[in-house]
Amino acid sequence: MLRKTTDGWVSSLLNRRISTRITNFILKRNWSVTPNQMSFVSFLIGMIAFPFYLVKMPWLAGIFIQISSTLDGVDGEIARARNMSSNWGAFFDTMLDRFVDIFAVFGVSIYGYFEGGLSFPLLLWSILAVSGSLMVSYLHSVGKVFGTHPALVGKLSGFASRDVRLFVIFVFSLFGMYLPALVFVSVLSYVYIIGKFVELLVLNR
Repeated sequence: MLRKTTDGWVSSLLNRRISTRITNFILKRNWSVTPNQMSFVSFLIGMIAFPFYLVKMPWLAGIFIQISSTLDGVDGEIARARNMSSNWGAFFDTMLDRFVDIFAVFGVSIYGYFEGGLSFPLLLWSILAVSGSLMVSYLHSVGKVFGTHPALVGKLSGFASRDVRLFVIFVFSLFGMYLPALVFVSVLSYVYIIGKFVELLVLNR
């Protein structure tokens, strides 16, 4: 099984349609590509996006971010297909993903500074966007103490996962719309965090 039950909306509707084709291409040719290698490739492509924000090419940065997000599914697909899943690999992939998440928001914020200067709204939404992204991941991590992945319980699921957040950054970056990107990521993240936090407390009383 290549797909994950915790896939967000963008992964289910778009990313997996591409990543599974890439994975099947690799598997059919029996290429010796490991999940950890794919995690690193996804990480590198995501980090390549950052300099393009610095040179005021947000559309290209956004494209690299979306490519990275799509390829991020390949490592897990290979691991599941070849029975190569490991705690080491999961930790490695998770940490690299957080670096990409931080620098994606950081890149959008710096581009916003270059375009409109430093302002309170830019600073506020930048902080909320990066903290929200990290808190979603943290909630998913600590929420497993209740016995399952938090995204699999309750009614709130899918709308603030990593694939969705990066897709939002990708779309708005295409048009150089830095503040809406930060606002959308922030609002999606914190609505989900607060809602899922309450859900978990209620369901596990």
